[in-house]
Amino acid sequence: MYKNAQWPLTLYFDGACPLCAQEIKLLRAKASPARLLFVDISEDGFDASAVGFSLEAMQSSLHARFSDGDWVMGLDATLWSWRAAGLGIWVTPLSWPVMRPLLNLGYRFFCRWRPHLAWLPHPDGSRRCHDLQCDIAPSKPKADNSTPSSGQ
Repeated sequence: MYKNAQWPLTLYFDGACPLCAQEIKLLRAKASPARLLFVDISEDGFDASAVGFSLEAMQSSLHARFSDGDWVMGLDATLWSWRAAGLGIWVTPLSWPVMRPLLNLGYRFFCRWRPHLAWLPHPDGSRRCHDLQCDIAPSKPKADNSTPSSGQ
């Protein structure tokens, strides 16, 4: 695990993801720009190839880069971004070697299911609305609980 943190850490996150955006909102409120910077990979002007990755790779796992150019990804990106914001105590189990295999498994599961969580409320509801149209997850049709008439 990366031990010599060279601040600031730049965190590359998917701002279109409701859960990710909620976490970033918390980190922004706590972090100093001297320790943690944010780049939203869902913004139109973002070019993943400029930082050496494909957009798909960056969407599949959290990425962060220290000022010396070293990258951390996945759980390590989470751990170091929370440390940068002064909230490291909350994610300390991410650094326990005995817990890493289980936490990595959970993280991979979350990453696979994250795209299917777009229906969750976004902390910035306006992100879903453009040109007087809002993207809202389709609702499931209601079951028809009526009983057929008996013809009487």
